[in-house]
Amino acid sequence: MSNPDLTLELFGKKCNQLLRESEIRFAGIVDKDGKLIAGGFKEGITPHERDETKLKSFFEFVSKASIRKEFDESLGPINYIAARRDKAVLVSFPFPITQILLLISAEPTVNIEILAKKVIEIFTDVN
Repeated sequence: MSNPDLTLELFGKKCNQLLRESEIRFAGIVDKDGKLIAGGFKEGITPHERDETKLKSFFEFVSKASIRKEFDESLGPINYIAARRDKAVLVSFPFPITQILLLISAEPTVNIEILAKKVIEIFTDVN
């Protein structure tokens, strides 16, 4: 898949597939600069963080944290990073080769392990 437009289209479809899950509020692909390049919020969902500048800063922070490699040799690469907050669970899945990541915001009731399995299932399916 060398065509970047086709890759983004595929990522968008996979994010939309995740958004069909009842507990997922947001599924998006974020580049290394914190820019949302595919996906977004589920239709009808109001973001908890309504300030666009803060949202971009958050994307940038998560991107930098998820792509770090200093412990890869001793502990292995990051599979995902999860943060459980009062109002949401945030999970990021880095794609280190392309320096992008999948960021998910879900309801606080979500089971993170089941969510991670679902993400892996969707993103390893080539269709």
